[in-house]
Amino acid sequence: MRMEEMINVLPELKWITDPALAQKCLSCWKNAMDMGGWELQDLDLIPFTLLIPDCRISLKTHVRAVTQTALASAQILSNFYADEYALDMDTVLAGALLHDIGKLLEYRRDGSKFVKSPCGVLLRHPFTGAGLAMKNNLPDAVVHVIAVHAKEGDDGYRSPEAVIVHHADFMNFEPLRGR
Repeated sequence: MRMEEMINVLPELKWITDPALAQKCLSCWKNAMDMGGWELQDLDLIPFTLLIPDCRISLKTHVRAVTQTALASAQILSNFYADEYALDMDTVLAGALLHDIGKLLEYRRDGSKFVKSPCGVLLRHPFTGAGLAMKNNLPDAVVHVIAVHAKEGDDGYRSPEAVIVHHADFMNFEPLRGR
């Protein structure tokens, strides 16, 4: 997979200002797809959640929506609270783009359906996602965002960037779950 192909799928990768970080994000996606046995076009088919029966929203759509929600939120918060804390926008972007990367190991195809993989039965995506990010030499701050973006992070520390991605994720999940 070339960078251009992945940017066609996830154009938000271009928003990361650090080229080395963008490349590590790309490597993480490629590694996860290889390990899970997925192709680029599968990102349009894989549901973003198995918790919504017959979910029609793809992993790709969800990742893009969360990334755009997180960035917009981070920009607003940065404008209003710059004296209170500094946000690293590249960490927000990379964390949002990779927050559900572990689902490529958590899920598998079973005929026309998607189900938990043997790995997914044992490890939810925040764990596998953090492992993938570490394997691909992403900064600890990005690994942290991935690791704590879901319920697994509820009882511990979340950096400001992790709080933003966590809430962006749930802003994109909760209204759909309630339908």
